[in-house]
Amino acid sequence: MNNRSMRPEPKQVKRSYDATRRAEAAARTRQSILEAARTLFAENGYSATSMAAIAQAAGVALDTVYASAGRKPALVRLLVETAISGTSQAVPAEQRDYVVAIRAAPDAATKIKLYAAAMRRISARLAPLLGLLEQGAQNEPGLATLWSEISERRAANMRLFAADLAAAAPLRVDVDRAADIVWATNSPELYLLLVGQRGWTASAYEQFLVDAWTRLLLDDAGR
Repeated sequence: MNNRSMRPEPKQVKRSYDATRRAEAAARTRQSILEAARTLFAENGYSATSMAAIAQAAGVALDTVYASAGRKPALVRLLVETAISGTSQAVPAEQRDYVVAIRAAPDAATKIKLYAAAMRRISARLAPLLGLLEQGAQNEPGLATLWSEISERRAANMRLFAADLAAAAPLRVDVDRAADIVWATNSPELYLLLVGQRGWTASAYEQFLVDAWTRLLLDDAGR
């Protein structure tokens, strides 16, 4: 056999390497844009924050912002989705690490603790965006639709969680009622009330969820 045919082709290796570098650079740029947008929106609000200001803060051209994140409503959607996923891009619920861990947990008590810890992290990222959505929705109907969509999606995910609990242990209430209880108590609005206004620590909020869900959802035999 000709030994030359066994050698890798340099051009193919180079193209793969270049593609990887471009993808990494694009991810860094996207993250810079998200961080700049998050900071400026928090400081100045939705209406007073221009896309040009976001581009300048991120150190990129305005066209780069549009290419990476879209126009302002799309950028807000991206901020919300990444706050939920905890990554630089939206991740379907079933693919999130904490969801996988919850479904693999051996008992209901562990599932509750894992979910409460995840909600603590998500709420800390998502709650500051509530005011942004409320302000932006006054002039951007798409943002009001976005929040309604997120709420409905949360409700559907809560039902999956409640059904998972019911499969692991007897519940005090039916699955639909259990899902509503979880949906209401882990809302970012409640996080803002307790942590933002009443001075609770994030850890206290997490423990509150564990205690509330354990008492309200699990039958005595399931605790």
